Amino acid sequence: MTTPDPTTPSPADVVPYCPRCGEPAPTPHEACAARLVLEPPRYCPQCRRRLIVQVLPTGFTARCSAHGELV
Repeated sequence: MTTPDPTTPSPADVVPYCPRCGEPAPTPHEACAARLVLEPPRYCPQCRRRLIVQVLPTGFTARCSAHGELV
């Protein structure tokens, strides 16, 4: 049996990031949430990296280089 590494943050300790502005967002930013209705996200909500975004006539795709496709 192994013991957990105390230096690794647990999922509960990870601060989510705003997918529009990239700032830490423990609660949703109202202005950013309103803008995300019309435009694709720009930052990964898990790691704050810039996303690879492709805008298509039918919608968009957003992919993080570390976490893959966002759904």
